[in-house]
Amino acid sequence: MSKEKIILTGDRPTGKLHLGHYVGSLKSRIELQNEANTECYIMIADQQALTDNADDPEKIRNSVEQVILDYLAVGIDPAKATIFIQSQVPQLAELTLYYLNLITVARLNRNPTVKNEIKEKNFESSIPAGFLIYPVSQAADITAFKATHVPVGEDQSPMIEQTREIVHSFNQIYHTEVLVSPEIILPQAGQGRLIGIDGKGKMSKSLNNGIYLSDTEEEVKRKVMEMYTDPNHIHVKDPGAVAGNVVFTYLDIFAKDQERVIALKEAYEHGGLGDVKIKNYLNDVLQEFLGPIRKRRAEFQRDPGYTLSILKQGSDKARERAARTLDEVKQAMRIQYFS
Repeated sequence: MSKEKIILTGDRPTGKLHLGHYVGSLKSRIELQNEANTECYIMIADQQALTDNADDPEKIRNSVEQVILDYLAVGIDPAKATIFIQSQVPQLAELTLYYLNLITVARLNRNPTVKNEIKEKNFESSIPAGFLIYPVSQAADITAFKATHVPVGEDQSPMIEQTREIVHSFNQIYHTEVLVSPEIILPQAGQGRLIGIDGKGKMSKSLNNGIYLSDTEEEVKRKVMEMYTDPNHIHVKDPGAVAGNVVFTYLDIFAKDQERVIALKEAYEHGGLGDVKIKNYLNDVLQEFLGPIRKRRAEFQRDPGYTLSILKQGSDKARERAARTLDEVKQAMRIQYFS
């Protein structure tokens, strides 16, 4: 019996995962894997990570190990979701090659997501070709599994639109319905992007403003105490601003007792509540949240053979599924010569 919904999602392995990843994607993946009639594929996109890290393959290899540990620690279940490594499914690269003929360089250059990332990485005129075409690679990843839904942040929506364009072009040119046009799943309002502890932008590895799922108790506390609050809240008696205050942003997301959070906000805005007090409360909240994750991660880390077997089994299953799609694609293109 075929599934009603097929999900394709994943991460570039360029380091450990942080709270921003949890809020933006990991939490929803756990929910999706438990939905009835839903098939989940979660890809560790090492080939995409190499497009701008080709000179440091060891970083990518080590990060693959860190990402699978984070996945398992937060509750992604390999019995419910297929976790695989992109490079171990060669059919994805072959599909990318065929799709490249359906899109122009000018169209790739117009992709807002790619333009922004090129600017962030200061590539200027030295853009790696693999980086420029990664929207096409992403289209191959999505269509290989005939994904019906792709969860992404709003900044990634142009990538899904490009996939839909490629699907339309392929099906029209080759008079087929082989490829499935995916729907986008956007985060709920107020979720998807977690601001970094410095308050300057979203939590990210490159900005070094994140709290990682694997951080020790001491590291979490230190980072919480460094958090951006209200720079004008100099004395405890002074009224403070809640808007833009990172501590309250995190409390809104992670605190179980939201009535207490509301009371703290009112007291802070009125005056008489110091930053240290609210930071101590947030530290307690995050320690309670991260403690079980940290414990499970340590347990999985003690058995590298188990995590490797999960990746192998998932990659084998993904390769088999992608091979069926590739066969259909080549038949539609009339290049399946010997069968």
